[in-house]
Amino acid sequence: MNRPGVLSVRRRLTTRATVHLASFATLAAAVTVAAMSPTQAAITGSRPHVNLETATIPQLQAALSSRKITSEQLTADYIARIRALNTSGPGLNAVRVLNDRALEEAKQADKERKKGTVRGPLHGIPVLVKDNIDVRHLPTTAGSLALADSRPAGDAFLVERLRAAGAVILGKTNLTEFANFTTSGMPSGYSSLGGQVLNPYDVSQTPSGSSSGSGVAAAAGLAAVTVGTETSGSILSPSVANSLVGVKPTVGLVSRTGIVPIAASQDTAGPMARSVYDAAALLTAMTGVDPEDPATATSRDVAGTDFTVGLREDALKGVRIGVASDPAGNQGAAFDRALDVLRAQGATLVDVTVDTDGLPPSILTYEFKRDLNAYLARLPRNAPMRTLDDIVAYNLAHAAEGTVKFGQTLLVESNEIDLDDPATKEAYESDRDRGMATARERIDGALTAADVSAIVFAGNGSAAIGARAQYPSVALPIGYDPANGRPFGMTFLGTAYTEAALLSYAYAYEQAAQEWRPPSAVNPSLFRCASPARPQRTCAP
Repeated sequence: MNRPGVLSVRRRLTTRATVHLASFATLAAAVTVAAMSPTQAAITGSRPHVNLETATIPQLQAALSSRKITSEQLTADYIARIRALNTSGPGLNAVRVLNDRALEEAKQADKERKKGTVRGPLHGIPVLVKDNIDVRHLPTTAGSLALADSRPAGDAFLVERLRAAGAVILGKTNLTEFANFTTSGMPSGYSSLGGQVLNPYDVSQTPSGSSSGSGVAAAAGLAAVTVGTETSGSILSPSVANSLVGVKPTVGLVSRTGIVPIAASQDTAGPMARSVYDAAALLTAMTGVDPEDPATATSRDVAGTDFTVGLREDALKGVRIGVASDPAGNQGAAFDRALDVLRAQGATLVDVTVDTDGLPPSILTYEFKRDLNAYLARLPRNAPMRTLDDIVAYNLAHAAEGTVKFGQTLLVESNEIDLDDPATKEAYESDRDRGMATARERIDGALTAADVSAIVFAGNGSAAIGARAQYPSVALPIGYDPANGRPFGMTFLGTAYTEAALLSYAYAYEQAAQEWRPPSAVNPSLFRCASPARPQRTCAP
């Protein structure tokens, strides 16, 4: 259903270096402004004012601060790019819905800037958030037809934090339905409401993880940065698959209030971006102690940290890093090159063993119904669904509409669990506590035994054990498969609340390696006929 306040994407839309804020003035000189209104730009799909596929937050702020572009124009350019790539053109299907108040929010940011108020790096910057995160005036659907018209009373806590930082909420991204906790075997990036997200680096490959829409949107430059969520790999995995920097924070650093959950023991939201600086700037804006999320009380000494401050090119000098992977083939070659860069930047590498197998049983099925019902209970009285049981029943009643194309085995399994049963509760608490303790012992033990500050894994190898431990990880690109152009990545894992250190190591590597390439450079055929202004003669009609 369409309601006022929602601009439906499907219905209404037919070598770079990270540059710091200090270089705004130099960068701004390269930006030109077209003589048309933002609304016209959004409608006509004219040439954007900056290269949105590669532009970093510092570059965008350079243009904004010098008034070579306004936030309103920038927002309109992103809307035009979404129209050209998300719904038309290659049809990436990464953005599910736009905020039709985005241009007004951008205008307000421009007014503040003219009065001399700039709240920080995100001021006037368009951000997309995953569609399991509450944004006022927009439905929060988790990709489910059952929640297609489920509207929260207001913003999630983290969205409030983004607004306080001056960000423009551009809209919401598609995702794997219920963050990939609907059924076993559902393709990553598929939901009954939003359809299938496509990987811009290779559409034959998975966009990966449940934050697939956020990953693809960030990779393709449909927003400056995006927000994903992770329970076990759903930020790290799509970040690797889409050649991004992804931050899975310590559980408690970012509030979960107003987010459709899977399991409170492991859930967190986090940044997804094309550069380490941009991810650090976004994470800085997202943190805060939330009285409604008790886990954030543990972040009191860290919340409010400016994670961009510690980003230094020499951050790896004298640092000991554990290496927990030894992949083969082209991935192995890319990982070995990345390790060589770490060494060249002054790091000492030490082989470590982290046993990621044999952890106690997962607790997601135990926690899902409890936590989802708690989220649904917060919604206004007219919310279409009040319990998981309502959703399971709705899906069965509307099977002909595609609600259960791949089934709903995980929803049903969790719905049948009764945590009020003493034996069930005892088993759950045992698995939860042993799982967390075991994961922490293995990670902390490896860090201590080898006297290392972080552990690096190929791909998203830290995801499962890091999730059980509630520990942070930072994923980043390390190259592309020479056989097919598919991205390779690696992940830094650390102990609780070491995000600042992990980001600094990632930044030092990124600046030295300069590996990132945009999707259009790796997979040009997908974008060749996507230009809204000048399609080539060789393009199909």
